[in-house]
Amino acid sequence: MSSETVDAMRVWRRDLHAHPELAFNEFRTSDLIARELAAMGITVHRGLGKTGVVGTLSTAQGRAIALRADMDALPVKELNSFDHCSRHVGTMHACGHDGHSAMLLGAAHHLATNPNFHGTVHFIFQPAEESEGGGRAMVEEGLFERFPCDAVYGMHNWPGLPAGTFAINHGPMMAALDTFEVTVQGRGTHAAMPERGIDSFTIVAHITLALQSIPSRMLSAMESAVISLTQIHGGDAWNVIPDQVVMRGTVRCFSPNIQDRVEEAIRVICRLTAEAHGATAILTYTRGYPPTINTVGETDVAIAAARRVVGDANVQIDCKPSMASEDFAFMLQANRGAYIWIGADGAQPSAPLHNPRYDFNDDTLSIGAAYWVSLVESVLGVTDV
Repeated sequence: MSSETVDAMRVWRRDLHAHPELAFNEFRTSDLIARELAAMGITVHRGLGKTGVVGTLSTAQGRAIALRADMDALPVKELNSFDHCSRHVGTMHACGHDGHSAMLLGAAHHLATNPNFHGTVHFIFQPAEESEGGGRAMVEEGLFERFPCDAVYGMHNWPGLPAGTFAINHGPMMAALDTFEVTVQGRGTHAAMPERGIDSFTIVAHITLALQSIPSRMLSAMESAVISLTQIHGGDAWNVIPDQVVMRGTVRCFSPNIQDRVEEAIRVICRLTAEAHGATAILTYTRGYPPTINTVGETDVAIAAARRVVGDANVQIDCKPSMASEDFAFMLQANRGAYIWIGADGAQPSAPLHNPRYDFNDDTLSIGAAYWVSLVESVLGVTDV
């Protein structure tokens, strides 16, 4: 990786950090990316997923590979004070998508100037990873029909891993994310006379405790699921037991089969608990991001590519999957591929992802870009040795 490319990545990264944009509104970001890709001589396609950008670089007929980076920021007020701090109050790159985009641009620049491969590379810059499903939007709008490829690869910076290392699994990397809402309908009454009503809050309390029996008593200890209640809404007065209480939460797991079982268990627990108290409970269960599951052959390719960059000892295999979710999962549902974590911690540990003091570690830019290049040259072959 040339010093020119490394310097350019740092400039791009800090510019993107200073100008964060939320899901499906990455207009300035996508303009910058499209402009830089075009200057490299890469064919630019825009509009998938509203603000998505796909750059295509082809040296010959044959196999194709796709590399994906996310572009969006988070609705977080930044608490850093460096020069490239967010200029948009209440919005910041708290997850490192600025770095992801810069690394992929750096790889595109290197490959455009050193086309040491046979085939086609699609550089996918995806909007709206943070909860809005930009990956799903791009797939549904024909991403892999318009840009067919043999495999698609993703990468995310990972605080807790030292810079200069990678981590990857054969199989699950990130969990599915589902959400649920339960509306408990009781019968309102004076708070001093609870016997004259049906207390929805008491029912919600019973449901809350019962839901925790699902992972501990309805699933095997070898299976994983996290059920978290995150909201309870009900009542407006100190002395009134309300008619209705709404509770909301999330479910995370690594298997579609477990998703099915957990959803059914929540449905039964809510209905029967409410009925036992003479009330009703209506469950709305929404499937969100699916689990991010790597395919075996492509994981082997990713491992080999990472080892060429940082050495065998610095690539962790069979790491502990994360219960966080990632909408690259939609691309892995539609195509074969693999998702890898790149270490983020420098001399001092990185702030956590989604933290207002987070900042992408620029020292990893060249490592991530080198991984992308290694991956392309591994899959598409090297013309000059």
